[in-house]
Amino acid sequence: MAIFTKQYHPPGTAPGTLSDLETTESIEYRISLINFSDTYFEEIKVDKVEKCRAFLKQPEITWIHIQGQPTPQILHEFATLFEIHPLALEDIHNTGQRPKIESYDNQLFTIINLPIFVDDSIISEQISIFAGSDYVISFHMSEKDSFEPIRKRLRKHSGKIRSRNVDYLLYSLLDIIIDEGFPVLETFGEKIDTLEEELLEKPTNNTLKKLHNLKRELLILRRMLWPHRDLLNKLLRDESNLINDDTTIYLRDCYDHTVQIMDLMETYRDMTASMLDLYLSSISYKLNDVMRVLTVISTIFIPLTFIVGVYGMNFSVNTKSSWAMPELHWEYGYPILWIFMSGIALGMLIFFKRKGWF
Repeated sequence: MAIFTKQYHPPGTAPGTLSDLETTESIEYRISLINFSDTYFEEIKVDKVEKCRAFLKQPEITWIHIQGQPTPQILHEFATLFEIHPLALEDIHNTGQRPKIESYDNQLFTIINLPIFVDDSIISEQISIFAGSDYVISFHMSEKDSFEPIRKRLRKHSGKIRSRNVDYLLYSLLDIIIDEGFPVLETFGEKIDTLEEELLEKPTNNTLKKLHNLKRELLILRRMLWPHRDLLNKLLRDESNLINDDTTIYLRDCYDHTVQIMDLMETYRDMTASMLDLYLSSISYKLNDVMRVLTVISTIFIPLTFIVGVYGMNFSVNTKSSWAMPELHWEYGYPILWIFMSGIALGMLIFFKRKGWF
């Protein structure tokens, strides 16, 4: 799986050019529209972009969500209807952009990343959001819809979304995406705990591979989520007619969530770095343990090998010298030698045990 999945045009392409994306799997798009106020709610499925025009003339707030991969023609129709800047339209089409927020006349354009796990690997999905004076348009080129909890709140009239302005809906969308980082980090925490137990019990080459993949995924996750803090900070500091003062406090809370996520992520990165040291220490300890056993065995057999070597010399046939080896002709010479050698080995083992060497 590719680490970076940014779509781009060939060099030299004119700004704002949209072309068909070269993807291995095309996701059919669907358009949903919700028109709401404190006392009114309407939810419909839209098959043509032109049908959205009638709702722009109504006093209620309109939220249009595009799920999947719309064609360049559909994007151009949205751009014409809502006066979307061509560069912003290009950013929507070419996914993999860095999270950011831009101001276009009476619109706020936001790009934010949604981290998800696919086949136990972390990937980033881009969500693009336009906010106008009485409408919000969101694009999510994926199969899974992450905004269903907000729709449920709108249907049940729970919370403050229906009684507030567009800026509160924008905050709600940003908040649910940013909070998706917590369950992702929880999954990383479980992976780290499992890997720590494996490191302490029985580290293998596969353990090192898992550790390397974990460090790489945390690095990718940091690249995805770090700009979210700058995005919220810019949204709080820049003076925009679309952001009311009573919504600022909620955006500050959202900003605090980004700080918490970054703190957790940095903690996990430090833990994985220390886990690499732990892996090297465990491998070194395991090697030292093996070498200690082999050294003890070698040390025990050194005197035994010496004795066997001495008695392997052919000096028993010398009958003219009193310094020949009479033990070779003793009746119990062989068992005596075994008892003597066994005593040496046992004595050395007892000595090593008392010294704590074995």
